Amino acid sequence: MKSMNVTSVPAEYLRSVNEMPQGTVQEVSYKVGNYIHLSRQLVTDRGIDTSEAGRETVAGDPILKKCNVYLPAGYDPNDTTVRYNVLYLLHGVGGDQYEWLSSNGKADGRFIICNIFDNLIVNGDIDPLIVVFPNGRSAYDWTDSSFNSEGTNMLGFYYFDYELRYDLIPFIESNYKTYADISDTSHEGIIYNRTRRAIAGLSMGGMQALNLILGGYRHDSTRITGTESPWNNGLDKTVITPGMIDLFDYVGAFSNAPTSSDGKTLGASLTSCVHNLHLLYTTSGDADEVAIGSYIKSIDGLIHQSGNHLNHFYQILIKDGFHDFHVWNNGAYNFSRLIFRNCDDHVRSHVVRKIL
Repeated sequence: MKSMNVTSVPAEYLRSVNEMPQGTVQEVSYKVGNYIHLSRQLVTDRGIDTSEAGRETVAGDPILKKCNVYLPAGYDPNDTTVRYNVLYLLHGVGGDQYEWLSSNGKADGRFIICNIFDNLIVNGDIDPLIVVFPNGRSAYDWTDSSFNSEGTNMLGFYYFDYELRYDLIPFIESNYKTYADISDTSHEGIIYNRTRRAIAGLSMGGMQALNLILGGYRHDSTRITGTESPWNNGLDKTVITPGMIDLFDYVGAFSNAPTSSDGKTLGASLTSCVHNLHLLYTTSGDADEVAIGSYIKSIDGLIHQSGNHLNHFYQILIKDGFHDFHVWNNGAYNFSRLIFRNCDDHVRSHVVRKIL
């Protein structure tokens, strides 16, 4: 792979690659046994303690959810000699498993995000990889994309970590040719597998990447918490999440939403984990009135608080950038070029601040 610097997405990378074949996208269904029920309880098939979940946990029937999966050109399910790294890309509050695809638009008749990955692979910037586009609402009404602070669909965003750990990742790694194998729970297996998974998200998905993976707060409706919302959006924090650094070595947050936890909270969670985080990539547009405040808050104090538990920390500000796919495509482009590179693990607390 080529050496790289953080840059804007080359214009030609938004276009379709000339070479054939190209990557493909398939929508697939999978069972979810960990989700928010109509009663706002956490349905789970695992021994999750109510104090950790911040709510009552109950048994219940699994639901069927859908996600989209990008498979690189040449992916052959029958070829047992080739394996792939996996990147999970999370959507925003009003989006779903199609936001990175459909809402991002097309060029030359193909989804722009797929063109970006096709070009990255064809030009040798990255190794071929699998990209998963989940629906980030772990709730019985996961297809409801409305913004309703009292809705269980909204609450589901803050409980996606259980679905990710116990349902989606096992599904992906048992049905696709991935390097990672979550069924290998040996010490060596955990260390290896986390270097083969990456996760990033835009807006609400960026919040999820920070709060659920690094270890920030869950949120619920102020009608339930009985408190005031610091953001005047009807939401307030409840309990802190256990984090998922044992599963992911690379995390990206693009224009992370207002309910993102602050840098000191996230950094403190990192220090409590036995694993170092190899890469944290954060970005926002400087003209983004939705996320610039939460972007600044979430990076402030993080590197100091995390100590030697964070190897590489990128803080990328997009000049004249708004809350849109110009910023998010830049995030996906640069983040994907930085992940799955562990040749310099001896470096500690390396910070890159840049304006594009």
